[in-house]
Amino acid sequence: MSTEYLKSAADASLEIPQDVTDSVRDIVDTVRERGDEGVRELTRKFDGVEREALRVSDEEIDAAAESLTDAERRAIDNTVENVREFHEEQFSHLDGFEREFGEGITLGTRLVPVERAGVYVPGGRKPLVAAPAMTIVPATVVGVDTVVACAPPQSDGSVQAAQLYAMDRAGADEIYVAGGAQAVASMAYGTKTIPSVDEITGPGNVYVIEAKRQVFGHVGIDFLAGPTEVLIIADETADPALVATDLLAQAEHDPRSRAILVATDRDIAEATVDEVHEQLPDLHTEEVAGECWEENGEVILADDLDAAAAVANDYAPEHLQVMTDEPRGLLEDLHNYGSLFLGHHAPVVFGDKAVGTNHTLPTLEVAKYSGGINVTTYLKMLTHQELTTEGADDIAPWAAKICEIEGTHAHQISAEKRIRSEESRGLARSLDLEPGGGVDLEGEREEER
Repeated sequence: MSTEYLKSAADASLEIPQDVTDSVRDIVDTVRERGDEGVRELTRKFDGVEREALRVSDEEIDAAAESLTDAERRAIDNTVENVREFHEEQFSHLDGFEREFGEGITLGTRLVPVERAGVYVPGGRKPLVAAPAMTIVPATVVGVDTVVACAPPQSDGSVQAAQLYAMDRAGADEIYVAGGAQAVASMAYGTKTIPSVDEITGPGNVYVIEAKRQVFGHVGIDFLAGPTEVLIIADETADPALVATDLLAQAEHDPRSRAILVATDRDIAEATVDEVHEQLPDLHTEEVAGECWEENGEVILADDLDAAAAVANDYAPEHLQVMTDEPRGLLEDLHNYGSLFLGHHAPVVFGDKAVGTNHTLPTLEVAKYSGGINVTTYLKMLTHQELTTEGADDIAPWAAKICEIEGTHAHQISAEKRIRSEESRGLARSLDLEPGGGVDLEGEREEER
């Protein structure tokens, strides 16, 4: 198997420039030290907006809904409900367990939601209307007590109406006007107005990403993600016009987005490149999409589908489209991706906007070790154990011996004090356990003398 790079791009990276790191550290410190007033000052500085109330009122939410057309509200409601249905089904297939692993030894797990989740809803070049459903709905499905949402202001100080309506419909309990790194810092450390949360999720620009990195540890985060990506595997049955359209759909997000074609047919690859150049002038987003394709577009010619799958697994893209004659034939071979789109008629736009799967996904090879936002993002898998006197007696010699090896003396005594039967004393002797003070291996328990 081999591959030929017809058009290559520079390697992408999640490394954050030092000036961004330093700037974000100053923003986080400002919010931690000055709270609400720090957020207002940063909003004036970065957004050019003066706003006294940081929390969005019910009246503002109602006004946003009224400002939308019936068709706009129906479209947003459809996305929210599709996302809810998918994640409810996803949640229904998760469960904890409890069983006896030995006589008197019961072990298990419980799936427990975090109590307070904070989601960031980005503004940016185009306020993403589907974004609130992707971060808020999974949290509500699993039973998070309070979902706090932050979004940047428009020039008049309000949140973009469609986004605000979507946040409300998705189930946000509290919505605040705060953008960028200051929003992340506010949710991480809390201010007089904006409550602190246990976990922060949601996409954003490089400042948001860096802020999430800096507050991680104090709170949980979903993952760090860069600009969007799409990798399309195409064989000789693919339509170059559709392939080009789907590449450009991701290219229009950001000049730093990545659009990658892995083709098994040279004619399809070359025709797709021609189509990209033909379609670009007709796009309202030609400037952004064109710069992205020029700087970050890639075309790779693979010998066969096995080689194409190997390339895809190496790239571990955010979105992976399989536009082949039998797309399901590659399903078992593909394992590094944020979300998989099978067939000529499953473009990324459906997953991004309406079908119900989540569009908040890992980029820049993060898919090699993490998936996107899902119901487990807001769940903690907690373990528990319950032991009877007999169960404790059975396991105690083994635990005590491990403690002896480690030199954790108090732990050893804690284990030894559960040794009761002659059988367990015999086991301890067979393990060459030197008593730490919790048990007399030759006779009765020391505390019972």
